[in-house]
Amino acid sequence: MTSSPCKFYTIFLFLSFALLLFSTLEVQASICPRLSATWNKPCPHRDTFKCENHCIDKEHAYIGSCQPNGVDLACFCYFAC
Repeated sequence: MTSSPCKFYTIFLFLSFALLLFSTLEVQASICPRLSATWNKPCPHRDTFKCENHCIDKEHAYIGSCQPNGVDLACFCYFAC
């Protein structure tokens, strides 16, 4: 019962492809919004750049964004849950 090199090559390619596929799967991290604790002014309409920089620099968040909070816009910072 001899095994052909083609059979070993096919199995090797399949295992290599499976390893590559499983190694590229990433676990998606969940992020949770939280109202900024240090932002004390109105959030600029259509300009979330200032809020984003504030959240990243001052509160060490992943990102920041102006989002509706009741009647007006508020600066929300997004952290890891």
